[in-house]
Amino acid sequence: MTVETRRVGPEAAAEVLAVVRAAFADRPVLDPPADALAETEESIAALLAAGGGLLAVEDGRPVGALVLDPDDDAVYLRRVSVDPSAQGHGLAHGLVRAALSEIARSGARRVRLLAREELPRTIGFWRDLGFVETGRHTPYVEMARPAPVVVEVPGAEDMHDLGRRVAAYLTAGDVLVLSGELGAGKTTFAQGLGEGLGVRGGITSPTFVIARVHPSLGDGPELVHVDAYRLGGRAELDDLDLDTDLDEAVTVVEWGTGIAESLAEARMEVRISRATAQPDVDPDADPRLVELDGVGARWLREDLRSLGTRGPESATA
Repeated sequence: MTVETRRVGPEAAAEVLAVVRAAFADRPVLDPPADALAETEESIAALLAAGGGLLAVEDGRPVGALVLDPDDDAVYLRRVSVDPSAQGHGLAHGLVRAALSEIARSGARRVRLLAREELPRTIGFWRDLGFVETGRHTPYVEMARPAPVVVEVPGAEDMHDLGRRVAAYLTAGDVLVLSGELGAGKTTFAQGLGEGLGVRGGITSPTFVIARVHPSLGDGPELVHVDAYRLGGRAELDDLDLDTDLDEAVTVVEWGTGIAESLAEARMEVRISRATAQPDVDPDADPRLVELDGVGARWLREDLRSLGTRGPESATA
């Protein structure tokens, strides 16, 4: 299925409401009933007026929707809905990922939502997207995750500097999963991390070694630098004979998406892409967009928003 996701406001209230009603009417009957079933076109328009929303459209037909509800330094996800006829194709996951990208551009610190206690599969869906439980008041489970931070990086020196500044937030046991095309700047970012952590040895691409351990020159954690490109899966990552305890090191895994996420309950996903990605633009001259996405309760305690402009000493709590 080909789906277009649009940013919408109050003008799309009728379309959003149609998706919300179809989706929530198809869910199990709850006691008390879901608040979404009482929504009207006027109430949806009021929500959309505050922070807008996203509408997923297939062949001109609305099939998915959600509302973005700003609240101080957070944004609540409300009325996340997929029409029953469009379910089973990953649309909800894609819709939420698109919402996280929108929220990253807004400068919010956290993303919050309320889930129903009676729907464990729904709670599991949110956990898979990096949300953790932060509280309960029956019948609701409060969940939250950090908002991603997107940084535009003009060149290699800036990528190195970004890695150095990210290192100031890291502690022993942290895992970073780096992704991006060949030449995106993953190793340059790792070199900056190594400098920021103060470890021994130059950080180079570990392509032919798979993994290297860089001891600390001070009292900080070691850096374990892994290239997962040639690994067949998590089992082979577990089999690496590393002469260090990962709980006492910072572990950086290039090409680690789908392999390294389970190394720790919390992780930082670093996704690097070209700013324009146009075929007529020299890749080496194309600025990079770096998405820093902290996953897990550990990253709820940090505020990474200042990484786009200044060091962590200026971050607000």
